[in-house]
Amino acid sequence: MNPRLLSLLRSAVLAVACLAAAAAGAKTLRLANQGDATSMDPHSLQESFQLSFLANIYEPLLGRNRKFELEPILATGWRQTDPTTWRFELRRGVRFQDGTPFGADDVLFTFERTRAESSDTKLYVAPIKEMRKVDDHTIDIVTHKPYPILPDLLSGWLMMSKAWCEKHGAQLPMDVRKKHENYATLNANGTGPFMLKSRQPGVRTVLLPNPGWWGKVEHNLTEVIFTPLANDATRNAALMSGEIDVMEPVPLQDTERVRQHPQLKLLQGPELRTVYIGLDVFRDELLQSSVKGKNPLKDHRVRQALYQAIDEDTIRAKLMRGAAQSAGMLVAPGVRGYEAALDKRLPYSPEAARKLLADAGYPEGFELGLQCPNDRYVNDAEICQAVAAMWARVGVRTQLTAETKTLYFPKALRREVTTYLLGWQPAANDGHNTLWALLATPKGGGQGQFNLGRYSNPKLDELVDAIGVESDAARRKQLMHDAWVLVSQDIPVLPLHHQALAWGARRNVDLVQQPDNSMPLRYIVVH
Repeated sequence: MNPRLLSLLRSAVLAVACLAAAAAGAKTLRLANQGDATSMDPHSLQESFQLSFLANIYEPLLGRNRKFELEPILATGWRQTDPTTWRFELRRGVRFQDGTPFGADDVLFTFERTRAESSDTKLYVAPIKEMRKVDDHTIDIVTHKPYPILPDLLSGWLMMSKAWCEKHGAQLPMDVRKKHENYATLNANGTGPFMLKSRQPGVRTVLLPNPGWWGKVEHNLTEVIFTPLANDATRNAALMSGEIDVMEPVPLQDTERVRQHPQLKLLQGPELRTVYIGLDVFRDELLQSSVKGKNPLKDHRVRQALYQAIDEDTIRAKLMRGAAQSAGMLVAPGVRGYEAALDKRLPYSPEAARKLLADAGYPEGFELGLQCPNDRYVNDAEICQAVAAMWARVGVRTQLTAETKTLYFPKALRREVTTYLLGWQPAANDGHNTLWALLATPKGGGQGQFNLGRYSNPKLDELVDAIGVESDAARRKQLMHDAWVLVSQDIPVLPLHHQALAWGARRNVDLVQQPDNSMPLRYIVVH
């Protein structure tokens, strides 16, 4: 054969081989986030990134489709048989990734596991009095009282294998407050479209498609490599250089660069999350404060002073670069129970704040602690620094602690905080969950579990109870309105803003951005 022709043929074969390798490699998705999941245990922490990541491995009875509408997942049908009983038909032929079949016993086991003391996800099962097995693929769920939004609530509740947990001594969730771990901390066994290949906390987590998944495969991924990149500049540089394919959040200072990059695209949209400052209004003496023998945060005038000392417009414009909506409520637009007329902040006024502090007996101000994560919400540490500076202008000096969420959340959940930054996107996409979890008096079963400041108002508790059982839409809306009016008047927490979404991705990646900031890998296609 002509040497030149042979050379051309070899070059052509090599080119085809390179193209084939590139096409195959394109099916590996390289994903980054500013923080890591703290555990592979789906009941260990009520934190949306961890739960959305694990929802690719574990599945709920009901979930959300591309349009964020409720859809059947491990349950194929459900109906009420009486005001407090729901019958669920379970999907047949489903197996966990270790090959064991999914059935009613797993749901009943998951129920008991989720309501265990060490669980941080009790809110999903709190309305449930008991579960009964009808047969291997049918269960009855009995609620304490009528609970009309139960199907919505269950959309975040992830199922585990009874046999697998018993085999590996993981019958109870890991306790993030006490840092107790078990086999499920680093290992996983779900029914979902992806399965865990390897886990290096804080470094790298690798997922593979589940070849035995029951559903219709819409993705073309052969591997997902997740890397936590806390530093904004590092994360953005990795996206720009092609080291990663998708990342969130995009640093707000880099959104325009991502938008204009020829090989990248920016996905933005509203998020169902409200960021706020919580207050310890329970202790008689704060953990961190120059005031001894009493708690200044119990005084409504002090809480209002702290509220009116915060220039949220500046935070929104400067730190959030307009990618947020100032909040007067703890629920965002798109959440059931939101009212634009109530979503108005008290006016920013350092003068009013100083007068309120003086009237409360603190003309010179005082000192208190402020605890924040630095890798959970958009610009969380910067927000806390700004709030600390604003409070200082009215005489309230802070001991600011900003740390990784793996340290922050256990401390916060133990209620070892004075004032603290949190964000909340309600389960069931319903304002009742926010009221019940963040503001109702803490008590057994998960009520007030994330009311870290232990605020208690009997009138609000009555309204929360009434909302939970009310099936008439108009009456429920009025009760929700009354509850939010009470909250806005009493100021148990300080709302800041409704956060917005900003994801960056290579142009050859198709993905679905959900308003709860979840990223279902089952919808991702790499071209």
